[in-house]
Amino acid sequence: MGLKTLTGDHFDGGVFKGRGATLNPEGRFESRSREVFDDGWEGEVEPPATPRTFVTEETARSILSENDSPDVPFEVSLNPYRGCEHGCVYCYARPSHAYLDLSPGLDFETRLFAKTNAAVLLREALQRRGYRCRPIAIGANTDPYQPIERRLRITRQVIEVLAACDHPFTIVTKNAMVERDLDLLAPLAARNLVQVFISCATLDAEVARHLEPRASAPTRRLETVRRLAAAGVPCGVLVAPVVPFLTDAGIEGVIAQAAAAGAFTAGFVLLRLPYEIKDLFKDWLAQHFPLKAAHVMSRLRAMRDGRENDARFGSRTRGTGEFAELLAARFALACRRHGLASARKSLDATQFKPSALSAQLSLF
Repeated sequence: MGLKTLTGDHFDGGVFKGRGATLNPEGRFESRSREVFDDGWEGEVEPPATPRTFVTEETARSILSENDSPDVPFEVSLNPYRGCEHGCVYCYARPSHAYLDLSPGLDFETRLFAKTNAAVLLREALQRRGYRCRPIAIGANTDPYQPIERRLRITRQVIEVLAACDHPFTIVTKNAMVERDLDLLAPLAARNLVQVFISCATLDAEVARHLEPRASAPTRRLETVRRLAAAGVPCGVLVAPVVPFLTDAGIEGVIAQAAAAGAFTAGFVLLRLPYEIKDLFKDWLAQHFPLKAAHVMSRLRAMRDGRENDARFGSRTRGTGEFAELLAARFALACRRHGLASARKSLDATQFKPSALSAQLSLF
């Protein structure tokens, strides 16, 4: 892959307005470590400014990723960006920034990589001999509608390629910006080629402001569900992640309001803390919700067989034990009460026409 040079400020952590992580630890593959200390020469140290966002244009080598995990409902995914400015402290994609010799902390939400050739690569992949059409999940790792999409429009370019050849796909986002592409999504939905899933962990605006600082507000996301559904686009809601003692009490409220807005299905995922996310999340808790921190981690360990994370398929997204079973039962009851389906609809892969892509060459 080709990368343009990325430079910018260095931050070792702290609570910054509009940012999620409160730490910026070295990635687990870095050979060097850094430590900030006062050498007595600078006098009184002023508080650092809010970290800026830096975007690197990336010439990717491939764009489609195969999935063999039984925990997720898709086989193929596409992510237009690496890193995510939404700043969700719990994001399970954060550890991937370590492969770039960057921190899964503040670097993940301030050092972003844009796959500017995504649409070209996608078009080439779909035209290859032997390509098998399966719904493509857009945004399985990082949000395809994070703020930089407004300017770069890579996600829209990808959708245009898929629309040109009638290829089915799904979208997962927590940003109302998806409404911008309703002109493309609505006609595709009428032919059973697209579904959109809005992630909404909580209706508490104060919690969401710290948990997902640059994502759309919860009420705005529900309005997006309403607008998508009104346009005929099948829309589901993902209550993810469920954080014990912090967001779990609001599960029923999210499902009720999502159903009222027109959602047809719902799902949930228990908070996961793989690799560096464990320390990032615990420091975030201590900074923003110190009185709840011990209770959150205690309950989480009770739902993870005494561990802070469980990487096993089957249990890693749901947990185990009495509390996990109660959570699943509450969720299922709420879905039944409000008429939400427990499964996604099957999209139509028989309409795929790769030959239609040859006419798109002039667009790129």
